[in-house]
Amino acid sequence: MDEPASDRAPRTDATAPKTVLVIGANGFLAGYLIAALRRHGWRVLRGIRDTPRALREDERRADLARMTSPQDWRETLRGVDAVVNAAGILRETGAQTFQAIHVDGPLAAAQACVDLRVPRFVQLSALGEPADGEFIASKHRFDDALLRLPLTAVALRPSVVYAASGSYGGTSLLRALAAFPGRQLLPGDGRWPLQPVAAEDLGEIAARAAGGTQHGVYDVGGPQPLSLREYQATWRRWLRIEGHGAVAFPESLVSLQVAIGERLGRGPVGETMWRMLRRGNVARPDAHARLQADFGHAPAALAEALATTPSQVQDRWQAQLYFLAPMLRVAVVALWLISAAAGWLTPAATIEAMVADSPLQHWQPVALARVAAGLDAILGLALLLGWRPRLVLGLMGLSVLAYTAAFGALLPGQWLDPLGGLAKNLVLLPALAVAWVLADRR
Repeated sequence: MDEPASDRAPRTDATAPKTVLVIGANGFLAGYLIAALRRHGWRVLRGIRDTPRALREDERRADLARMTSPQDWRETLRGVDAVVNAAGILRETGAQTFQAIHVDGPLAAAQACVDLRVPRFVQLSALGEPADGEFIASKHRFDDALLRLPLTAVALRPSVVYAASGSYGGTSLLRALAAFPGRQLLPGDGRWPLQPVAAEDLGEIAARAAGGTQHGVYDVGGPQPLSLREYQATWRRWLRIEGHGAVAFPESLVSLQVAIGERLGRGPVGETMWRMLRRGNVARPDAHARLQADFGHAPAALAEALATTPSQVQDRWQAQLYFLAPMLRVAVVALWLISAAAGWLTPAATIEAMVADSPLQHWQPVALARVAAGLDAILGLALLLGWRPRLVLGLMGLSVLAYTAAFGALLPGQWLDPLGGLAKNLVLLPALAVAWVLADRR
C-alpha cells in the first residue's frame, strides 16, 4: 500500500538542489565523498551517531547500532533524494558489531528508502573474500540484500584507499613503513598485489553513482595491480625520502603482532586486513574499464595521482611520527609510574632532609609526597588505558608546571641538581604538549 503523500521523502520543488544523506559522515573517507557530492551540486546532509549537543542544520541522526527498523529512519530521510552509506567498523566494541553496523542498520535504512520512495542508494563496501573475516562477510551480506530491494542501488567495493592529503588506519601504517629512515620496512617480502584507489577518485565515482541509474556491484581499483613493495616504494619517492632498500619482516612475526593487537582490540591492522593483504586485494580484470564505461570516470594509477599533489614537509612529519607517537606515550606512562613508585618508596627521612630549612618543611612534606605519588599513578594508568588521553595529558602538563613553579621557587637548589632535577621539566613540558597534539588520531 502506498505511503501517505506527507510521508514521502523526496521534495517536490524541482528548482532546489537535490539532497543526499551521507551515513557515517564523520569517517575518514566520508569527507572525500561529501566534497565530491557538493562539487556535483548536491545538498549534503551528514548522518551521524547520537551526540550530546543539538544537531546542526546539515546533520541528521543516523545511529546504525540503534536504528534497526525502517520506522527509525523516517525523520532522518525526510526530504532526501539519495543515500550514500560510508559507515563501517574494523573491530567490534559493545553495540558496535559487524552485524549491526554493516547489515541491520543499513538494511533498515534501505528498506525505509523503499517505503518512502527515496530512489537511490549507494553503498561503500569493501573488496575481498568473505572467508577473510566477518568485516568483509558482513559488508557483502548487506550488498546482496540491498541489491534485492526494489530500488536502484550500487555497491562500490574499493581496494586499498589512500589520500595524499592524509591517511588513517592501515594506510597510515603502510605510509609509515615506507617512510622509515634508511630503508622501508616490508611485511613479509612485499610480493602481495593490491590495486590502490585514491579517495578523491572513489568520491567522484560515488557522487556520479548517487546521480545515476547504474545498478549492481562494482569493484574499484587503479588501472593495474601493484605489489606491496611497489606501492610503498612509490610513497617513499613521493615523500622524497632517501634510500631504496627494504627490510622484510617474516610473516610469522607480523602475524604474531596482528594477533596480539586483535586480542587487545588495538592496532591499525586486524586479522581480517592481514588475511586480505596476503590473499591479494585486486579487482576483476574488467573492473577499471567497466567503471569508465558506466560512470565516465575510473581511478588513476598511484604514481599519476600522487604527481598531481606534491608532498610537503608536513607529509613526512605525519609519516615518520607514526611510530614515535606511541613511543612517546609509553615513555610518559613509564615516567609517571616510576615517579609514583619513587614517591611511595622514598624513605620519610630522605624527604624531610630534602626540604629542610625551606618553607616546604612546614607543609607535611611526607604526606604531600605520598599524595602526589597517588595522583601520578592515577594519571599514568589512565593514559596507559587510553581513557580521555587529551584530558590526562593536559592534567600531566599542569602538574609538571605546578611542581616546577613550586619547587623552583621554594627549593631553588634543585635547578642545579647534577642529574637534571627540575631542569628536565623544561624538556618534559613541550614533550607533553607534543603528545597532547598527537593524541588526536582522527
